[in-house]
Amino acid sequence: MRFLSLILCLLALGNGQYAAAQANVRWLQRADYTMDVSLDVKTNRFKGTQRIEYYNNSPDTLTKVFYHLYFNAFQPNSMMDVRSRTIADPDPRVRDRIFNLKEDEIGYQKVISLKQDGKAVQHHTEDTILEVALAQPILPGSKVVFEMEFEAQVPIQIRRSGRDNAEGIRYSMAQWYPKIAEYDYEGWHAHPYIGREFHGVWGNYDVKLTLDASYLVAATGYLQNANEIGYDYNAGGKPNPPKKAKTLTWHFKAPEVHDFAWAADPDFVHETVQVPGGPVLHFFFQNDPAYAQTWKESKPYMVKALQWLNKHYGLYPYEQYSFVQGGDGGMEYAMLTLVTGNRKLGSLVGVMVHELIHSWYQMVLATNESLYAWMDEGFNTYVGNLLMQELFSSQGDPHAGTYGAYFSIVKDRMEEPAIQHADHFITNRAYTTASYVKGGMLLHQLSYVIGQENLDKGMLRYYNEWKFKHPNTTDFKRVMEKVSDLELDWYFDYWINTTHTIDYGVKELKEEGNKTQVTLQRVGLMPMPIDLLVTYTDGSQELLYIPLQIMRGEKPHETPEIPRKVLKDWGWVYPEYVLTIERPKNQIRSVVIDPSQRMADINKGNNQYIAQ
Repeated sequence: MRFLSLILCLLALGNGQYAAAQANVRWLQRADYTMDVSLDVKTNRFKGTQRIEYYNNSPDTLTKVFYHLYFNAFQPNSMMDVRSRTIADPDPRVRDRIFNLKEDEIGYQKVISLKQDGKAVQHHTEDTILEVALAQPILPGSKVVFEMEFEAQVPIQIRRSGRDNAEGIRYSMAQWYPKIAEYDYEGWHAHPYIGREFHGVWGNYDVKLTLDASYLVAATGYLQNANEIGYDYNAGGKPNPPKKAKTLTWHFKAPEVHDFAWAADPDFVHETVQVPGGPVLHFFFQNDPAYAQTWKESKPYMVKALQWLNKHYGLYPYEQYSFVQGGDGGMEYAMLTLVTGNRKLGSLVGVMVHELIHSWYQMVLATNESLYAWMDEGFNTYVGNLLMQELFSSQGDPHAGTYGAYFSIVKDRMEEPAIQHADHFITNRAYTTASYVKGGMLLHQLSYVIGQENLDKGMLRYYNEWKFKHPNTTDFKRVMEKVSDLELDWYFDYWINTTHTIDYGVKELKEEGNKTQVTLQRVGLMPMPIDLLVTYTDGSQELLYIPLQIMRGEKPHETPEIPRKVLKDWGWVYPEYVLTIERPKNQIRSVVIDPSQRMADINKGNNQYIAQ
């Protein structure tokens, strides 16, 4: 439908305006899935058929396509296995566990047959990638149909997906089906599954899952056959299937998503709560006395969380969301998250909040998380810090822990630039810092550069303008430039593309008659605008604001209770800046750089002058 609307629009424009219109359109591929899968809960193997209607909305002719076969990662000597056994700081959930799997514990996905518009195509598997040589090229603006038969074995739960996790959940089915790779303006993204992030093609999913009748299923999408299953899915409870049924087929449809996940367990409890004016929230968990009550207590927190997110960051576009016990920690999927269950309330709500926020930054905006993990995980960190403070009415700086993690890795000299593929960081710690930590700090520190009000407006505008479009760094930067009327390429270049640090200091105060000359110094390599708070001995204060020259403007005054004076711009090449205070030195109690503490200055010790 999106592609048809685009074509009609271009035809209406006429030839003279075609080029201009084309330059302003972000084309997107589309893949509509129909799958029918049968799982044997005794052997942990399943067989399935898959039909994909694939729309080539790009201007390119495609001669090949790629699929992800994620379960193949869970085999000895796979790329994920070798990486985990050779990286300096392996994920403790993985380590050498894949290498030691037995034949009935490994994961695999095997393609039995594959056809393009009814014609068999040649294909071969390389680790977790299926490479397909097409029978006919896929021309720009055309649609083809891929039909596949496949079989798979569900691995022991190690990372994200699998069976029989540490809490006894039978199936956490994520990255479980052959998934066509994304092709966008950057080309194919057929990256092997090493263990980190994802990038997917939007489409509609129509999925039938057949398995033992004793199992309760939670899944992406809306249940289509509640009467056959035997209960009102939106009301929760337990299925009541026909007594003689040995298996049940669960039929789900999910519109406009780029992934499909599900979980199943015979001991699941299913409860729901309606968000006023919003979706139905589903909770699937085991009735374990150690934590079942905590899951029940989490429900009002998550209602409040979704309402708060809708208000501040844009409307959640689907009719339901499910919190499902499973997996190996917390992991987000379309309309659903897998969360380990045995947690105290604060921990459970914290993980649920983080995964829920992914519905905005990974499931709806859907940046290429492999290349721009900081735009998803980092934005989640920032928003999650604020939301947890809201939910628990906590005091203090909600971002203090984030900044502390950054200062720690800088001190240890292990930081790496954020702008690299998620799988290619030298250490897991460097990846975590670059994506979760620096991404979150980018937003909080950006509020220092452009003002909190502009940041808040920009976050809402970014979501509304770029949802369902796979935005990149430049798209986000341009939104913030438009709301602030400032030039921000320097900020993103330094913070994301380098590991240069910020360090400003008050070098000296020198009295000159009835005035005081203040010399500031830039010690670090990353330039920033400066808020300088001057407090006088009579108790009065003023804020001296020094814009960075390459910003080409100034942020709004954020503290009207303190008068502000805008000084001459500071050119980034100059290591020192001299300003004059219109009072003698003996009337100055203190001079403090960045009183709001939003700037990630690595040496706070030189940030102030205090009169003796």
